[in-house]
Amino acid sequence: MNRLLPRLLFQLTLWPLLVVAAPFEDSMAQRLLACSACHGDQGRAGPDGFYPRLAGKPEGYLYHQLQHFRDGRRHYGLMTRLVEPLSDAYLAQIARHYAQLELPYPPPKPAAADAATLARGRTLALQGDSGRQLPACVRCHGQRLTGVAPDVPGLLGLPRDYLNAQLGGWKSGQRKAHAPDCMAEVTRALSTAELNALAHWLSSQPVPADSKPALTPPSGPGPAPDCGRASATNPGTGASSASATPGTPAAPELLQRGAYLARAGNCQACHSERGAPPWSGGRGIQTPFGTVYSGNLTPDPATGLGAWSNEDFWQALHHGRSRDGRLLYPAFPYTSYTRVTRADADALFAYLRSLPPVTRAATPHALRWPYGTQAALAAWRALYFEPAGGAAGLAEGERGAYLVQALGHCSACHTARNALGASDRSLDLGGGAIPMQNWYAPALTSPLEAGVAHWSPAEVATLLKTGVAPRGSVTGPMAEVVLHSTQYLSDADLGAMAAFLRALPQQPAAAATVAGVGSARGAKLYDQYCADCHGAQGRGVAAAYPALAGNRAVSLANPSNLVQMVLYGGFAPATTGNPRPYGMPPFALRLSDADVAAVLTHTRSAWGNRAPTVSELDVSRMRAASSPH
Repeated sequence: MNRLLPRLLFQLTLWPLLVVAAPFEDSMAQRLLACSACHGDQGRAGPDGFYPRLAGKPEGYLYHQLQHFRDGRRHYGLMTRLVEPLSDAYLAQIARHYAQLELPYPPPKPAAADAATLARGRTLALQGDSGRQLPACVRCHGQRLTGVAPDVPGLLGLPRDYLNAQLGGWKSGQRKAHAPDCMAEVTRALSTAELNALAHWLSSQPVPADSKPALTPPSGPGPAPDCGRASATNPGTGASSASATPGTPAAPELLQRGAYLARAGNCQACHSERGAPPWSGGRGIQTPFGTVYSGNLTPDPATGLGAWSNEDFWQALHHGRSRDGRLLYPAFPYTSYTRVTRADADALFAYLRSLPPVTRAATPHALRWPYGTQAALAAWRALYFEPAGGAAGLAEGERGAYLVQALGHCSACHTARNALGASDRSLDLGGGAIPMQNWYAPALTSPLEAGVAHWSPAEVATLLKTGVAPRGSVTGPMAEVVLHSTQYLSDADLGAMAAFLRALPQQPAAAATVAGVGSARGAKLYDQYCADCHGAQGRGVAAAYPALAGNRAVSLANPSNLVQMVLYGGFAPATTGNPRPYGMPPFALRLSDADVAAVLTHTRSAWGNRAPTVSELDVSRMRAASSPH
């Protein structure tokens, strides 16, 4: 009965940031090296025909596509993972950077299609099909097919494989846009052969010398060129099912308090499915026992909390029981929320009742027998759960413990679990592998992992507020926690959390492990792929690229986090205090399992680091288990 919350993984990845003497250029190009790994230098396009050109595309289009990848309207796991911790403001800057690049296009490859196919593609692109009321491509994408500023992309200069993939994605529903989703309508009306003809003809056409997008849309009949645009008023997929009627009114102060508590618990992350209206549930939470789907927390009376009372909501948080008495699965962390005070529960419920109601029925859980039965839940609770007594809160002066142990439920990730998914309270916050997510949440009670007893209070608070601090930064799941939750907490609450974390009893240092031995191959790979950013001696660049020498995250006995970062890259969270973080490129498509094992073993054994070898089998298992989809 695992309580894993994939968007509440409180995992500190500690990266010491040391100063190097060499000059360093702080530029958007440098910050966006993570993008260049696939899209080529300066966004000129990848070499394999799958990763498109970014340079010179309309700014609005690029911005909206980045949002779509992040929010679930476009699907490519590697992209989603990269942009997940980035804010709208940073996505806008990324879009502006690439849109302003004016670079020549390479000549097109010769068409690999017969004359009839090319002729059909040309007709569809330039004239459309009036008999079927299908507009020509030039109607939306400009007479020169170079796009229309600020939102419509050009269609020339793109490889045929990429065009086929995207047209097929629109036709099958894998790509979506806000209504009116004209691209979906057009592609569904075209046959597969016609889409193939379009891709062949478009990819064989040269790009005009002036490849800038047109400034005004073409005139004439047909749909307006707004395909794929984002909408500030409708963040969902297609027409929103949210009603305009608000929930029960409450005092502004109570609603403000409830909204703050929802941030502290990062509730929206699990109760919002990508691409769907926020708070409407349906997010799949994978566990070793199957998948649990989050519930609808909007005040819809039929499918959400509209018929619930304060007492019902308190029963769910404190006792782990639904309104109808059903036992809730501990993927909902009521084992931590049972410590939430009644006053805070009422404020949180008042805030949820103020949200726009969304009609969305619950998705049935998909758990293996007998884990999905109420009898199994009752047995699990008898062994591992006891509701908090008294006021279900903590005394004044224990605010930090309350935020960490109750609202923040940090132990959901930072504590090891047994075979039935229950936390080992004897090792509370002592670190643990996160099943199904393949991250390791390091021990907050160990000076060799993520313990911060030797940090200053300001350093800990800064890390939680901005995602970066002089002695470390956050990546992976913890980046999402900072992005959506802790950056919004008050300075007083961050200080209280820092005091609690610094006061945690620290485990004695374990016996030294057998260090791996690096190879010439690993050293060569490091020089080729890593040294430009992290330095030949692993010293990194202050406030940009983490030092690897003496880095606790590099030397963890469990190498899962390192393998994830090398394979799939990532950014620190884009916060108010760190609005433009640097990115780590993904190497999943460049390096083999043996390459990743060799470069990590070198890194874990160089410059005074002493950590065990990473094997090719370790990397292979991680790649198979954690590949983003």
